[in-house]
Amino acid sequence: MNIPTNMPRLKGFRFSREIIAWAVWAYHRFALSTADVEDLLAARGVIVSRETVRLWVNRFGRHFADCIRRDRPQPNDKWHMDEVVIMIRGKKHWLWRAIDANGDVLDILVQSRRNARAARRFFQRLTERFGEPRVVITDKLRSYIKPIKSLAPKADHRAHKGLNNVIEASHRSTRKREKILGRFKSHRQAQRFLSAHDQINLVFRPRRYQLNATSYRHARSDAFSLWSAYTAEMVA
Repeated sequence: MNIPTNMPRLKGFRFSREIIAWAVWAYHRFALSTADVEDLLAARGVIVSRETVRLWVNRFGRHFADCIRRDRPQPNDKWHMDEVVIMIRGKKHWLWRAIDANGDVLDILVQSRRNARAARRFFQRLTERFGEPRVVITDKLRSYIKPIKSLAPKADHRAHKGLNNVIEASHRSTRKREKILGRFKSHRQAQRFLSAHDQINLVFRPRRYQLNATSYRHARSDAFSLWSAYTAEMVA
């Protein structure tokens, strides 16, 4: 079974853009390693190495993530922010994540510190991109207090761990992929992978428990249509 191709091949690439896009989609959509994707492509008559798959994911994952960010509607003005520890080469780093009230990931940032300076850097990225929120919900980390007060003085800051369960759940996919990857190898790798992974999963993982079967199939069809459109926009 071969993957159909009807778009112009990318200059300098041996395989068609549909094959490259399929590999990127499969890697991010499912809990797969590059070796898994290599085998799935081989079953479809496409012989590539796992290193080639890794290069495709690194090079084009950002393209799809940028397209998704560009086209998504304005997020809800109620934000949830949280930070979780990740290990990189035996050292603690912190993954800062923000989502809106709908559960859509706004941004992530991998940093080596968990202090007011790190909190300000992350919150400033958010306000520059999305404007000031109406409500910000965080855990009881005091490092959030001054950055939120200075950058979004009108926002209602609610520091309560029990209110932040929705973002705690959003960390699960990161933990799952971290195990598959054998922990992240570098700060750059973690930032690059998670920035793309969260956005791609945003499109292909609608909240199924909130949808009936027909609505879910429509959402899935829309996601595939978007992916095809973004595939056509790929450039070498």
